[in-house]
Amino acid sequence: MPQNTRLSAADPGLPSARLDDLHDCLSLALDVTERRGGYSQAEREARSYLRAAMRQTRRLMADQIGGRA
Repeated sequence: MPQNTRLSAADPGLPSARLDDLHDCLSLALDVTERRGGYSQAEREARSYLRAAMRQTRRLMADQIGGRA
């Protein structure tokens, strides 16, 4: 029987495995868009958002390890 993986709004946070997956996807997105020739303004901004999302994901992962999630 399929497992119900939906989260309710009352849940304190994402499971650690999902945070790991999010971090990996964000990291891969940065890797595949990296290039030596420089970036347009829109690309710099998009990559900045990716890095910010990675930092937030790392904080959430640290909170879970610290037992605060």
